[in-house]
Amino acid sequence: MPRFFVALCGIVFAVTLLTVQVALFTGFSNSTTLPIAESTADIWVTAPEMLYFEGTLPLPYSDVAKVRAVPGVQRAEALSLSVARWRSPHDLLALGRVIGFDPNGTLFDPDGADRSTLQRLRAPYAFAIDATQMGILDLHHTGQSGLIGALPARFAYVTHGTQPIVSATFFYTSLETANAYTPSALSFFAPPGAAPPPLEGSDPIMYVLVKASDPSASAQLAAAIERRVPHVRALTRDAMIATTRDYWVKRTGIGFVLTLIALMGAFVGVVIVGQILYTSINEHLQEYGTLKAIGVNDAYLYGVIALQASCMALIAYFPSLALTFGIRAISAGRGVDILITPGGALLVLVIALAICIGAGMAAMQRVTQADPALVFRA
Repeated sequence: MPRFFVALCGIVFAVTLLTVQVALFTGFSNSTTLPIAESTADIWVTAPEMLYFEGTLPLPYSDVAKVRAVPGVQRAEALSLSVARWRSPHDLLALGRVIGFDPNGTLFDPDGADRSTLQRLRAPYAFAIDATQMGILDLHHTGQSGLIGALPARFAYVTHGTQPIVSATFFYTSLETANAYTPSALSFFAPPGAAPPPLEGSDPIMYVLVKASDPSASAQLAAAIERRVPHVRALTRDAMIATTRDYWVKRTGIGFVLTLIALMGAFVGVVIVGQILYTSINEHLQEYGTLKAIGVNDAYLYGVIALQASCMALIAYFPSLALTFGIRAISAGRGVDILITPGGALLVLVIALAICIGAGMAAMQRVTQADPALVFRA
């Protein structure tokens, strides 16, 4: 029994390692598209050079009116994105991103805030941030103020689950406030006490969010927008998510490193489980030799070890899943999303079974290749 417990603990560790790596990769992939997921827009209109959500070139605000005039567009709203240089009340410096949107709109709503909460961003120079970023920005409660650039910035309310792992702090503001914080905007030079002016047609935005009259025809509407509005690129919501996710997973070192770590976790699992099962088989070599001596074929022996390996994998799987949920709870407070989806949990179960059975098959080679007489003499 003690040996079985030790062996089971080793398998639990291996499966937990694998589960955390898969969940971390899933959480990372999901995190990169959080701002897109927060929107109810069917189509995202941006510059043709767009690489991913944060990597694009500006459009003039006048493009919003042009997109609204396209038949099939039910609603169109602007979304801006710019760099923020934050200075806390205690002169702590941090870099971030200002995301400007219309608090009276319906197509972008961080954290699904209610209308009264969103109206707090109508106040000049008010912003919202994710709860995980408060410590980073040296903020302890709403109402505190700092500076973004040379302009005031007041902490209006807290969001939850809106901060991508890979991004600097997102400051959610109104379009007017975001435009004032944009270094190229003339309003940047306005007196600190002055309210940000409304946007003009030449002011920069990054996206036009579109609600289609017929969501099922979003792809056709996106093509129509590209024909009617020159020098823009229109992507459906799914295409925008896929483009951003593929950029981080396939075109950056972060995606490669997480994939490599996941593969290493699987390799470590194979080594640990293989060693445990090999030791178990070696300790019972005479029993297996006896079975071979009385005429039991190799297929039966492989079936026995596969059943044993499967049982060990299933017994270890559920404690591993519980440990992963515990690790997720700890990491969530630091803004790291270890996302355990039903598909991910099923994938880990399949991999765990494959690892255990595969390791058992490899360890069984010694029994099937051994001469029964030699086994008895041992």
